[in-house]
Amino acid sequence: MKSKKINYRWVLFFSTTLFLWADASANTVSTSNITDSQLLNLAGKQRMLSQRIAKDYIYIGKNIAKTKANKQLKESMNSFLLAHRKLQSSIQDVEAKNLLAFVELSSNDFKDISSQKFTLDNAQLILDLSESMLEGSQYIFNSLQNKFKLKESKIIDRATQQRMLSQRIAKYYISYQSGIKDKNSIEIMRDTVKTFSKNLDILMKNPHNTPQITKKLLKIEKLWRIVHKFYNNIEKGGLPLIVFNTTDNITKKMDEVSKMYLLSLKQ
Repeated sequence: MKSKKINYRWVLFFSTTLFLWADASANTVSTSNITDSQLLNLAGKQRMLSQRIAKDYIYIGKNIAKTKANKQLKESMNSFLLAHRKLQSSIQDVEAKNLLAFVELSSNDFKDISSQKFTLDNAQLILDLSESMLEGSQYIFNSLQNKFKLKESKIIDRATQQRMLSQRIAKYYISYQSGIKDKNSIEIMRDTVKTFSKNLDILMKNPHNTPQITKKLLKIEKLWRIVHKFYNNIEKGGLPLIVFNTTDNITKKMDEVSKMYLLSLKQ
């Protein structure tokens, strides 16, 4: 009897999520006033959301930070779809449109699997789908970056990529702790930490940083010096709440930095 109640709550949650997703699909998305830099930011943020929704799914399944993860998953899935529709309306390149269609198929598969009972097999499928969504979103970002040729676009890429990397860290940390303990996860985690550190160093040394950007980056660097050690200890584990909260904190701060860089661009 107990297991039936748990399954019912699980189905109820995801039924609500799917309703919100469908409701968002019905909305008309206006793209008439969107700028090139805003569109680039949307595409860059899709990379982060692809990692966050998978992370939240596993945190919910393992009953860790469940209230936060529930709320975040609903918001992230809704944001992903709305941004996807804006990108579809704004992008004319045939190959990019095909990639957008593939990303949409992957997100639909994610919805189907996430409505089922949590299992390690389903968690692995969610991880695989999030990687496909990330790869497709990265291609879209690169396509827009090449098209717009915005000033300092490489710096923008690194700044917006940091949002994704922080969520990717949390995704692989919780997947490993949930029981998906393969060598590949450890290597990806450590490579992700290295890439974040490299990007942060490059951003800190950017000669065109405003005082406000430098101030924000210094706060991130101070936090990163402490927490990156926890992330590298993925095999030891034991800190899922710290990882959830600190990576979200970093994502939020890097989102603010990304917006500052984008505002500094001259169209």
